[in-house]
Amino acid sequence: MVNPFIWLILTFIDLYMWVVIIGVVLSWLVAFNVVNTSNRFVFMVGDFTHRFTDPALRRIRRYIPNMGGMDISPVILIIGLIFLQRLILWVAR
Repeated sequence: MVNPFIWLILTFIDLYMWVVIIGVVLSWLVAFNVVNTSNRFVFMVGDFTHRFTDPALRRIRRYIPNMGGMDISPVILIIGLIFLQRLILWVAR
């Protein structure tokens, strides 16, 4: 049985991971002209994901080298969030 407070923290980490994934997929769709940011809904979702994830991704981008057109900072962020979840569960036991 997990403490409800710990469950809430783990749920927020899960939601944040999904926001990162949605932001990455949306950026690919915009880059390949599958969706258009002139659509108000697409713009709002993209703006939300950018504002919500950019502070964490910017910190990671400061330390990783530029790999041309490939940005691996979301992958590093997701791995870090999974590590944080496992650490919280390990400490809670």
